[in-house]
Amino acid sequence: MKVLVTGMAGFIGSHVAEALEAAGHEVSGLDRRPAGGCQAGDVRDAEPLTRSLRGVDAVVHQAAKVGLGAGVSDLPDYASVNVYGTAVLLAAMAEHDVRRLVLASSMVVYGEGAYDCPAHGRVRPGPRAREDLARGVFEPRCPRCGAELTPAAIDEDAPADPRNAYATTKLAQEHLAANWARETGGTAVALRYHNVYGSRMPRDTPYSGVAAVFRSALEAGRTPRVFEDGRQRRDFVHVRDVARANLAALETDTCPGSLTVCNVASGEPHTIGEMAAALAAEYGGPEPVTTGEYRLGDVRHIVATSDRAARDLGFRAEIGFAEGMRDLAVAPLG
Repeated sequence: MKVLVTGMAGFIGSHVAEALEAAGHEVSGLDRRPAGGCQAGDVRDAEPLTRSLRGVDAVVHQAAKVGLGAGVSDLPDYASVNVYGTAVLLAAMAEHDVRRLVLASSMVVYGEGAYDCPAHGRVRPGPRAREDLARGVFEPRCPRCGAELTPAAIDEDAPADPRNAYATTKLAQEHLAANWARETGGTAVALRYHNVYGSRMPRDTPYSGVAAVFRSALEAGRTPRVFEDGRQRRDFVHVRDVARANLAALETDTCPGSLTVCNVASGEPHTIGEMAAALAAEYGGPEPVTTGEYRLGDVRHIVATSDRAARDLGFRAEIGFAEGMRDLAVAPLG
């Protein structure tokens, strides 16, 4: 296939392009920061899109403004790049009769992960209160009885509960993709990435993921600072596995006229404290410190079941946590 990768010069997009090319696909790219054969362009601008979509069979849409956001002032930019940009792209795809889409989505659309209450079964706690976080009470409680909860793996049928600008715009992208698929009869797959890490991660910025923040600190000789009590559970998935998931989604014939949603996760959850300690050990220190600090809007636990990706796309992650931490310790950052 001839495939357009938006955001191809970015962290994940560059790995996706390499995986597609290795599988024999003809790959072109569109990015605001052109590099390695990308055309310069913004998905919000119809003119470069028109040039990029000529003769294309499929689009892998990675371009997005990422991270949780630095504040309310970021809201217009998130909505412009992620929502409006995706709408312009989908309209152009319909105009050029491109009928296959793979969309980079995110686990942040879930908000908090899944939890079980001993009295009420599966529940979804609301946002944690600032007062509790300030007192060091980090675990969410049952919204019905206040009991302690047991974290569980979340699946794609869980209701969405986006809690920041990035999460809200990623969910909007999914809705737009579903609308495009219904209107055009196209096939669309949204991949809900969990915590992606690996080479070419962006360095420490307000929009970086925690793995990039820790690695940047180690590289600068600083102690990695772990927020809360370090027991927050996440699923850390290597970027090469994420690239393989995109290849699988591209090559799988899913149901025309609808959106298929799949978690992309390692299936091997770890706490943020464990990740920081493992990475520091591989790097050679300094050892992380747990600070008790918090960010309002962060979720406590979010881990996934990846059964649907295995069933519908034939994808399972291959890079384990220990191997991934060894790789991250020496990987070049973006």
